[in-house]
Amino acid sequence: MITSPDRPVKANIFAAGALLWRKSPRNPDEIEVAIIHRPKYEDWSFPKGKLDPGETAIVAALREVEEETGIRARLGRNLGALTYPIPGHRRLKRVEYWAAEACAGTFVPNNEVDELLWLPVPEVADQLSYPMDRKVLRRFTALPPDTATMLLVRHAKAGSRKRYQGEDNNRPLDSNGRKQADALVAQLEAFGATGVFSADRTRCTQTVEPLAHALGTTVRLEPSMCEESYASDPVATRTRARKIAALGGVQVICSQGGVIPDLLQWWADSDGISLPAARNRKASTWVLSLSGGKLVQADHIDSPLPPTRKD
Repeated sequence: MITSPDRPVKANIFAAGALLWRKSPRNPDEIEVAIIHRPKYEDWSFPKGKLDPGETAIVAALREVEEETGIRARLGRNLGALTYPIPGHRRLKRVEYWAAEACAGTFVPNNEVDELLWLPVPEVADQLSYPMDRKVLRRFTALPPDTATMLLVRHAKAGSRKRYQGEDNNRPLDSNGRKQADALVAQLEAFGATGVFSADRTRCTQTVEPLAHALGTTVRLEPSMCEESYASDPVATRTRARKIAALGGVQVICSQGGVIPDLLQWWADSDGISLPAARNRKASTWVLSLSGGKLVQADHIDSPLPPTRKD
């Protein structure tokens, strides 16, 4: 977006939202989508709002959904971002959206939202006030709405392999890694994490131990998810990953940098999808969406920590 002939202006207002959906209470084979009415703007749109200081877009999306609708939800597929100018300002607002399945709660009118409608998917577009929201709706309907989710996490920071004097398999997280591991809890819970698996390496298990503690479960060791195991028998690791994905619930696997990129590329090639560009940094997460056991979308989250931005 260019606001003058020679000076591009990047987005400097950041927000997050969700397309909230549920199975119809009248017909579980049909999907309904929630749209909200904001009396301040006299519009119909999807729940969204600005990020609080120190908040990630993922956490903000769920918070805004609950604040505006009273409904607790679980995130699924990423639906991309919209960037648009703010009237009267030389600023751009960027809103990132996810699909979010309603889990519990009831709408109560509030200061921001006075009405909520659950509509069958074919009726939603005509009720939305903005063409941009229709773009989010099209992204949602491009794939099956009721997808299963698996979360594949690279372990958090664990210092230098060369400087660590003990057995490398036992190399623990450093202070930055522990911060990343703690931050992963809210991120992975936002997608409804239920089970926790880890490669048999201390830095991997420590990355997901805070999540397992929050869920009241234990970390299940998966030796096949280690780099050495993958190098010697990639087929076994790939087969095991698919089996974990098929367990039901939302399973989390923590693995290593020598496993994840190749495993994901094989999976994407096998099921006929393209992967987004990703650096696969420490503590990054792949959100895998599956339908009928087939990978239909893979979204990459670079970090569980809030980005540092300059106004």
